[in-house]
Amino acid sequence: MDEQMNNEAMATVEEMLDELYDMLEKAWSLPLSGGRTVIDAGEFRQVLDDIRDAMPGEFSEAKAIVDDRSKIIASARREADSIVRNAEERARAILNQDDLVRQAQLKAQEIMNQAQVKVREMKKASNDYVDDLMKRTDEALSESLSELRKTRQSIKSGQKN
Repeated sequence: MDEQMNNEAMATVEEMLDELYDMLEKAWSLPLSGGRTVIDAGEFRQVLDDIRDAMPGEFSEAKAIVDDRSKIIASARREADSIVRNAEERARAILNQDDLVRQAQLKAQEIMNQAQVKVREMKKASNDYVDDLMKRTDEALSESLSELRKTRQSIKSGQKN
């Protein structure tokens, strides 16, 4: 769900950037000016404002991804604690029987080891998932920022003439 929202926000920013490029393509060329053009500054500024408004949403989405990671880790810890409690309860029940004491200790240790392995696996999986989401968000934000900087530079270059 977060990925879909991130993709939608990025699509919106990309559409606005495309709109800026279209505006530049449709701008009037000034004769003998080395490729300089005239554009509607108000319209161009409006699109830039729209892009700026969309960007904080992407940053909050990145924060939500980090929050999701914390929730996943907390859930894994709760599940591990539950597994450990169940293992301890089973071990105590088995210990009440003299002939099964050693078997109970071995079984409890095995369950605790499995729980620890599962916690490590879940933590690694959640970290990998969050890292992948953050990497994609970082790449998308970097690309958008790069495009925005290029557009600003084009505007500044156009204003100097």
